[in-house]
Amino acid sequence: MVTLLEVTAADLEQLATGMNLMWALTVTFLIFFMHAGFAMLEAGQVRSKNVANQLTKNMLTWAVGIGVFFVIGMGISNNVGSLLGGGEASALTMFGGDPVANSFDWVMWLFSAVFAMTAATIVSGAVAGRAKLRAYVAYTFLLAAVIYPVVAGMVWYAPGGTPILAGLGFADFAGGMVVHGVGGVAGLTAAWVLGARMDKYNEDGSSNVIPGHSMAFAVLGTLILCFGWFGFNVGTAATVIDGSTFELADFSYVGSVAAVTALGMGLGAIGAAAVSLYLNGKVDTLYVANGMLAGLVGVTGPTDLITPMGAIAIGFLAGAQLPIVFRFVENRLKIDDVCAVFPVHGSAGMLGLIIYPLWSNASGATVIGGGLVSGGILSIDAGAFVPQIIGVAVITIWTVLATAAVWGGLKAIGEARVTPEHERDGLDSSEHGVDTYPEFGGQRLATDGSGSVDEYDIRTDGGTDDAELKMIVSVIRPEKLGAVKQALAEVGAPSLTVTNVSGRGSQPAKKGSWRGEEYTVDLHQKVKIECVVADIPAEDVVAAIRDAANTGEPGDGKIFVLDVADAVQVRTGADGTEAV
Repeated sequence: MVTLLEVTAADLEQLATGMNLMWALTVTFLIFFMHAGFAMLEAGQVRSKNVANQLTKNMLTWAVGIGVFFVIGMGISNNVGSLLGGGEASALTMFGGDPVANSFDWVMWLFSAVFAMTAATIVSGAVAGRAKLRAYVAYTFLLAAVIYPVVAGMVWYAPGGTPILAGLGFADFAGGMVVHGVGGVAGLTAAWVLGARMDKYNEDGSSNVIPGHSMAFAVLGTLILCFGWFGFNVGTAATVIDGSTFELADFSYVGSVAAVTALGMGLGAIGAAAVSLYLNGKVDTLYVANGMLAGLVGVTGPTDLITPMGAIAIGFLAGAQLPIVFRFVENRLKIDDVCAVFPVHGSAGMLGLIIYPLWSNASGATVIGGGLVSGGILSIDAGAFVPQIIGVAVITIWTVLATAAVWGGLKAIGEARVTPEHERDGLDSSEHGVDTYPEFGGQRLATDGSGSVDEYDIRTDGGTDDAELKMIVSVIRPEKLGAVKQALAEVGAPSLTVTNVSGRGSQPAKKGSWRGEEYTVDLHQKVKIECVVADIPAEDVVAAIRDAANTGEPGDGKIFVLDVADAVQVRTGADGTEAV
């Protein structure tokens, strides 16, 4: 006979299971949403001619990687963990085939998969602008199948045993090294094997600044990543209720994890801003954005082991090292890491895991407020540093060797990098046949406000036989195009040709900044308008353009009047003034 107590216990167990599943799925979806952040962040940091390529790589990272991790990667992780950790080496998967009995295991697989895909997508930012799509997809396949699973098996997965690095005492709660360190080191290695983008370095070894096309994209992507990161760190406390005791499980410390994550994010931005201000005299926007992410990476590994004071210190240091490490990689190592993936994900992850014992709240270690600050150096658990250093070193060596082998092999057979012509044209057109930003013109020029058709009849100028053909060429500010079109229509010369151009004249050059490095902008964006008239006096057209385009500041442009020897209308064959 089933007693009331047994029924109640069963109901409570189902309730606990449901809460755990709901929480795990919620944070899994948050982590998946980070792919939107990576896509925006990386797209903003590349040239406009490579935006579609970057977006495509981010989508294919998930599309290719998730299937590979399902079929191969998870089994490799468990096998490696079992073999090296002393568990059951036959554990190819972490779940069976029953979708009901093993529901939680399926969710945990998906949770593992989104971590793996995060490591994979980081690499795309380092090789932006010159890697062949097929090469990147091939590397994503191998990273999801072998490279990342081996690392995860050494730290997290060992069915029936203890992972080898975890057994040594290496701690990485949410992937500061397993996920972000692997992605950052792999990205740096791949960028080194590929070589720098064209025009990045001069013959004397000095580097040129190649700005990305959209700071707005980069910042929006950063904030999306910060939002998803709460799923990354807080979500690692994946069990809410203990199904056997009905007490709080990992959620007993979830508040501390959330606070540490938020503090690391904020202090990372402050650290990067402070160093940027010291180095350049300005607070660089992109360094602040990248610093937020570096601070998050710094606290991700030890997020369950450090105090809020530790998050403040590690977050600040992780952000502060960012500009310094980026300059070292760019100017000393001569590696073109386009999206700064190594200082953001690599060195920041290493830093946080190695120095966390200074602010540890782990049992047997010290808590800041008693530790390094007031307790002195002798109160620090010095023994915790050794396994962290060993773990970071092992993961780094494996990732460098595996990544160099893959990209080196692709380079040897000529499949790693696009041709110089394709790189110059942009990967959007050469790899995908698309243009993210269609060339200047189209609907935007047809509807930007030169009056209605009824008010200004768009017609050919015509002209008498004795009229002279004149071409008026003007170069003006882009924002004055609408006013000039209306002015031309009002004087009876609405037919025109418009071209987007850049050039220099009397307008002074201006300075730009990208990650704290200044560059000179002496080719200014302008619009060239060509208008051919016959009966309508050229002087009237010139006056109309000048009045409409004039702001009184240098850079308003120039107007040129040219004689036209002849003109022929394509459709009718009419020539001379009749063609106009």
